[in-house]
Amino acid sequence: MGLQNNKSLGQHWLKDRAILDEIADEALCDVDLCIEIGPGLGTLTSSLLKRFKKVLAVEFDAKLAGNLPKSFPGKNLEVKNEDFLKFNLDDISEKYAVAGNIPYYITSPIIFRLLEAKNKPEKIALLIQKEVAERILEGPGRHTYLSLAVQNYAEVEPGIVVPKNYFTPPPKVDSATIILIPRKKPLVGDEVLRFAKQGFSNPRKKLIKNLPYDKEKLEAIFHKLMLDPNVRPSDLNHQDWQELLDNILKTV
Repeated sequence: MGLQNNKSLGQHWLKDRAILDEIADEALCDVDLCIEIGPGLGTLTSSLLKRFKKVLAVEFDAKLAGNLPKSFPGKNLEVKNEDFLKFNLDDISEKYAVAGNIPYYITSPIIFRLLEAKNKPEKIALLIQKEVAERILEGPGRHTYLSLAVQNYAEVEPGIVVPKNYFTPPPKVDSATIILIPRKKPLVGDEVLRFAKQGFSNPRKKLIKNLPYDKEKLEAIFHKLMLDPNVRPSDLNHQDWQELLDNILKTV
């Protein structure tokens, strides 16, 4: 009996070797170890084993343990049949990269688990929903809270687009890789991100209407910072949020 995929847990298998090799290439950097999230049947694992000296494969959900064939080749492969979100990255004592075909429903938790770890990876290449990849790549004028938060912790680059018909079974949407290079130091502190999240409480509204402070004082601060009073949360960059918060804390 063949292995059955579990669509409820986000299993859509990708078997095109050229695409798998390209994803593995996107994860390449000057490290020996690659952590693969969600090895599935080992299709991406095969490509990673040709490019890294060691591969540590960790399931994205412990319920999927055992998909990787026991006879899978490669003495430099270690498999952890546990939930990646509970896996302790601080146990990794060497520099490492990360690659994986990530289910849509846990994309953000996995990304922030990696970017907020004490022992951050050197490089991350993840195959995710194309629409989410595009949102992460947005800049000032089109920022979402997701793009602002991810870019706070990492430089982001677009990768390849993978149409849905390359998967078995096909998902409802196309996928794309996102390449992340974690920053040594975030652009702004967590208090600024919390403030920005408040500002994005209603992204379509003017920012000034999303902030629970005296409007006259806010207008004076906006004028001081040369911010248009009609500006929306999507228009601000990290430095804008930092300066706005600093001035609010001094004034309001």
